Amino acid sequence: MIQTIIFDMDGVIVDTEPVHRYAYFQHYKELGIEVSEEIYTTYTGLSTRNTYQKLKELFGLQGDVEEMILRKRALFNDAFDTKEDLFLLEGVEALIKDCYANGMQLILASSASKVTIERVFNRFNLNQYFTHKVSGEDFPESKPNPAIFLHAATLSTAPKENCIVIEDSTNGVKAAKAAGIYCVGYKSTHSKDQELALADLVINHFEELNYKVVSELQ
Repeated sequence: MIQTIIFDMDGVIVDTEPVHRYAYFQHYKELGIEVSEEIYTTYTGLSTRNTYQKLKELFGLQGDVEEMILRKRALFNDAFDTKEDLFLLEGVEALIKDCYANGMQLILASSASKVTIERVFNRFNLNQYFTHKVSGEDFPESKPNPAIFLHAATLSTAPKENCIVIEDSTNGVKAAKAAGIYCVGYKSTHSKDQELALADLVINHFEELNYKVVSELQ
C-alpha cells in the first residue's frame, strides 16, 4: 500500500517553466550566447547549477557559475513577483488535499532552488500539506541521477516500496526508476518533448488520481 507521495514541483504542482524560460533566455542574451530549443529541452529537470555548468563547458563561458546562478535567479524572482497568471496545475490541489486528508505523507523533491520552492509554497499556501521539501541545489548532480529521490525516500515514514514519485520530465522519470521507486509520469501540456515511457503509469490529468487510486498502486 502506498503511504508516501514524492512530488516534483515544476510541471507537476505549478507551471513556472515560462518564468524560468524568460529568465534563462534573458540571461543568455546578456551572456551573448544562442541556446537552441533542442539544447534547452535537454536541460529540463536539471538544477540551475548543473545547467550553467553544462552551458559553461558548451560555450566556453568565462564567468563564475555561482554568479550566473545569482543573475538568473534575480531575473526569475523579478518575473515571478510580477506574473499574475501563475496557478497550480489543474487538479493537483484536489489530489494533494485528498491524500493529505487521508493520512498520506507528502514530500517535495524538486530540482528548483530552495528560494524558488519557498516562493511557490508561500504563494499557494502549500506548506501545511508537506512534511519535507528537498531541493536539487543540495546535490552535486541533477536528475536523472537518483540522489534526490533516494534522499526523499529516507524521509518517508514508510519503506521505499510504499512510496511513489510523480514526475513530468524524462530526467525525472529516469531518476525515480534509478532510485527503485514506482513512478507516475504526468503528461503535462506544459512540459514539451518529454519521454515518459519508463514510468510505471502515465496520466494525462490529475483527475485520474485520488487517494484510493494512489494507495492501491504497485
